[in-house]
Amino acid sequence: MSGASLVWGLHAVRAVLARRPGQVLRLLLAQGRDDACIGELRQLAAEQGCTVASVPAAELERLAPGQAHQGALAEVRPTAALNEDDLLELVAAAPAPALVLVLDGVTDPHNLGACLRTADAAGALAVVAPRDRAAGLTPVVRKVAAGAAESLPFAQVTNLARTLRELKEAGLWIVGAEAGAPRTLFEADLAGPLALVLGAEGSGMRRLTRECCDFCVSLPMRGAVESLNVSVAAGVLLFEALRQRGAAAASGG
Repeated sequence: MSGASLVWGLHAVRAVLARRPGQVLRLLLAQGRDDACIGELRQLAAEQGCTVASVPAAELERLAPGQAHQGALAEVRPTAALNEDDLLELVAAAPAPALVLVLDGVTDPHNLGACLRTADAAGALAVVAPRDRAAGLTPVVRKVAAGAAESLPFAQVTNLARTLRELKEAGLWIVGAEAGAPRTLFEADLAGPLALVLGAEGSGMRRLTRECCDFCVSLPMRGAVESLNVSVAAGVLLFEALRQRGAAAASGG
C-alpha cells in the first residue's frame, strides 16, 4: 500500500498490534499457518478491530524480500520521528531524572534497532539521532527493535550539537562514551538527568559532538579486542546508569 510502513516478524507485529492498533492498516498472515503464534495475532487483531488477510507466502516474500517475516506482516501508518521541540517538551515533562540515549551517526539499521530495544528495556526516555547520514526508522530497524520502535520515542534532529546544548540547558549532563577516556563508566556518577552519547560505528563521536560533552567515560576492556559493537556498548552504559539510579533510590538519594 502506498505510503504505508511495513512491520514484519512475530514479535514486531504483536507489538504494533498491542501498542498502536489504530495505526495498523492491514495484517497479512501466511496461508496455511495455524500455529499458536499466528493464532494469537489473529485474536489480537480481532480484538483491536484490525483487518486481517491470509495471503500466499510468496506475497509476503514480495513485500519483504529476503526478510525473516515469520509468516506475519503489518501495513501501518508511518510513525513520525520527534523533532527538537518535541524532544525538549518530553524531557521537561519527565517525572524522574531523564535518561536519553544519543547516537551520533549510527548508520547500520541492525545497530539502531538493537539500541532502541536496549534503551526501551533500560527505561530510557528517548533515543536521539541526527537526521542526516544516520539510520532512521526503517522496517529492518522495527524488526530488530522487537516492538521498541512502537513504544520508545525516537527523535531525529537537524543539528545534533545544538540539541545537545539545549539538553544541557534543560538540566541534563551530557556524557560521551570514548575509548581511552581516563574515567570509566563505573567511576562516573550516572544517577542524575543524563544524555549518554555514543559515536558511529568505527569513527566514534564527531568533534563538535565531543565538545558538547560535560565529560567522557570509557568501558574497561580486559581482553584482546579494543572496542565493542555500539549496541552492546549502549547496553552496558544504559544498565550501569539504571543500576546507579536504583542504588540512589534505595539509599534515599
